[in-house]
Amino acid sequence: MRKHDTMPGSRWALRRRLLAAGLAAFVATASPAFAADSANPYAQAIETLADKLATRFVDPATGRRYADMLRSKLAAGQYEGIGEAKDMARRLTQDLQAVSADGHLRVDLMPPGPRLVESSAAGATGRVDTSPPRTARPSLAPRQASALAPMDLPSVAETKWIAPGVAYIRFNQFAGEPASVAAIQAFVKDHATAKAIIIDTRSLSRGGGLAEMDALFPHLFDRETVLVEMAVAKNDGPSGGPIPFGGRTLRDVSGPANMLVRQHLAVPDVEPRLAKAKVFYLTSKRTRSAGEHFALALQRTHRGILIGERTAGANHFGGIEPIGAGLAAFVPVGRTYDPDTGKDWEGTGIVPDIEVPADQALDRALALASAE
Repeated sequence: MRKHDTMPGSRWALRRRLLAAGLAAFVATASPAFAADSANPYAQAIETLADKLATRFVDPATGRRYADMLRSKLAAGQYEGIGEAKDMARRLTQDLQAVSADGHLRVDLMPPGPRLVESSAAGATGRVDTSPPRTARPSLAPRQASALAPMDLPSVAETKWIAPGVAYIRFNQFAGEPASVAAIQAFVKDHATAKAIIIDTRSLSRGGGLAEMDALFPHLFDRETVLVEMAVAKNDGPSGGPIPFGGRTLRDVSGPANMLVRQHLAVPDVEPRLAKAKVFYLTSKRTRSAGEHFALALQRTHRGILIGERTAGANHFGGIEPIGAGLAAFVPVGRTYDPDTGKDWEGTGIVPDIEVPADQALDRALALASAE
């Protein structure tokens, strides 16, 4: 006799619900990110960001604090209901900065269209950035570097004779494009007889890398000189990180076991044309990142006089990396510092030798140059 199951439909429905609940619990236990993703489309991006910060942030302890905060808020559902990517980027940036302020750490949108990425004074870059052109802000630069900062500006904004015997060069950024290096080479050639040089970084729109400095330093120094030191976690070295960390002006030195440390050098040209010229370096609150690297190199070696305002305090270098869900993050993986003191300028900035309002810095430099 064939037996027929006589269990009422309601009991079958109950069994199916219990089975589904058990399966969901198993999946959630096996993969928390999978479970969270069903309620939050940004969950995986937040987990990716947490992992990057926990394993690669310049200060490991702080990186873990960032990651713990992100995972705690994600688990508590505090990132649910945020629909717009720009709103999520803003919220994540605010939460990260509340844990520990950093002049570069930031989450931004990741629009289409590959372009050059900022490497923040860690050397020339070979990665691409998807940032669109943006109009420069008329106000002072924010304390966080943005992946969406304007990159269509030429790095060298202006060069000229500004007074008899006084050469002037102004920078927008340090993007390392071939045209900017060529412009510096032309500047050196055209102003080889200068008795004084004024380098203006008061209106920087962003930081960048070392290419422009490495084109100018060989003509400012008549002997090989250690400028600064740079340290990055070894897993973010030449093959493991977002930025190339090498070149003829960087030399390996000993450091902590888990860190790759290199000195940035000024390697003089065969005929350093401006080695005897006085150097005045103009600063403002917009002088940031690579601009601050440049400032410390001149100040520490007593090769230049800094005039203007305390700088922005954005030290930690790194790169812009996609994290998913239309978002990208600037992940700081290293720092630049004074090899004599071990100190950097993150959060504090660099105090100029002559502190005056930014709009008075050029006049003060011209007065000093004329008095020489």
